[in-house]
Amino acid sequence: MAAISRKKILEKFRKMIAGGVPIVGGGAGTGLSAKAEEAGGIDLIIIYNSGRYRMAGRGSAAGLLAYGNANEIVKEMAYEVLPVVKKTPVLAGVNGTDPFVIMPLLLTELKTMGFSGVQNFPTIGLFDGQMRQSFEETGMGFGLEVDMIATAHELDLLTTPYVFNPDEARAMTKAGADIIVAHMGVTTGGSIGATSAKSLDDCMTEIDAIAEAARVVRKDVILLCHGGPISMPDDARYILERCKGLHGFYGASSMERLPAEAAIARQTADFKAVTLEHRTQKWEPVLGKSDAQTKRQSGTKTDAKKKKG
Repeated sequence: MAAISRKKILEKFRKMIAGGVPIVGGGAGTGLSAKAEEAGGIDLIIIYNSGRYRMAGRGSAAGLLAYGNANEIVKEMAYEVLPVVKKTPVLAGVNGTDPFVIMPLLLTELKTMGFSGVQNFPTIGLFDGQMRQSFEETGMGFGLEVDMIATAHELDLLTTPYVFNPDEARAMTKAGADIIVAHMGVTTGGSIGATSAKSLDDCMTEIDAIAEAARVVRKDVILLCHGGPISMPDDARYILERCKGLHGFYGASSMERLPAEAAIARQTADFKAVTLEHRTQKWEPVLGKSDAQTKRQSGTKTDAKKKKG
């Protein structure tokens, strides 16, 4: 499908916000995920390199490591996802710290392919401590992701960056971000999800701080939340009801991996619960041709001996 204009997308979202309707985005690691999400009425579909890993049974955090070229993987996945999406804007997860791309050319290519916008993933924001410091000190910091969003904004692509604290929220909003997504960490739950996370109430405090920082820069910025313990619809409802000025939710694992895990396991269990009790019969071995011949020959010899006797 062709890219949908940033102006058209934002007009729709402003109407949704005015009507009290939440904006919901979701990751698609397969064409089937994208088709199902669109059928469910999703507002944005995002292709991340992590989608390939999680739908292959690996944790989403694999998308942060050197298992493949993140930007190239997204372009490969585009050929699976973009042709099956009919009316929903599709965004590309862009590795803004990739030192081997000419960013304006990459973003222009993505727009030509049919992407309507971008998001910063993989992101340095998910690293902390000594590792984060090392990235920042060696020229691979979060600032490059801010630069990528600024370039995308200049190309009139929709921009929906992840941020992890108020400082990053301010920087991304100044760069022209249309939607700020408050990231609460790797999604918990399921067979390959994270097991440690902050509480929903902790998330509320952080989201409010991020929202306030973004709105100091631009009052009309749209705010969404993502990740951590916000993994199911009830979790999102809890946050949306309590965080002022929050306009919706972004799901990745929670939109495709967790539902797939539960549905496939349940369907398999239902098939396994089918019984053959009305067709049960006593099992008897089936003799092969050679066995049957041997039995007949043996029986003939026995009968002959009986007659002689």
